[in-house]
Amino acid sequence: MTEHSADYRRALDRAEGILGFSLAPYVDPGPSEPANAYDFTRIATEHAFNDVWPRDEHLDLRTRALVSVTITASLGILEPLRGQLRIALRNGVTKEEIVEAFIQMAVYAGVARAFDSYKERCSHQGSP
Repeated sequence: MTEHSADYRRALDRAEGILGFSLAPYVDPGPSEPANAYDFTRIATEHAFNDVWPRDEHLDLRTRALVSVTITASLGILEPLRGQLRIALRNGVTKEEIVEAFIQMAVYAGVARAFDSYKERCSHQGSP
């Protein structure tokens, strides 16, 4: 394993505080991965947990966690969604608030997409 920089260790420590468990086993590259894989995971982890999650002037951790749930759910990326749900629940978001976020998302991510697709279908009626 590569020696972690102070910034990377700080990011991993902050991630553990937010998640409740160590993120290192999930982001440290394995022995079969190319040498620059460490750069990718280090940069992504440092950016997320040193630059983004600590920002609390306008969004608190709880709100940031709920926003992250809706983003990952909207993108349909399930493993990050599972992590964001854990973060949200661990940091004060209630299950009921998550349901409300999904209801809101259904309208603006699901129904909006359906209406847009429907308009496209209607504009091509009669076309082969």
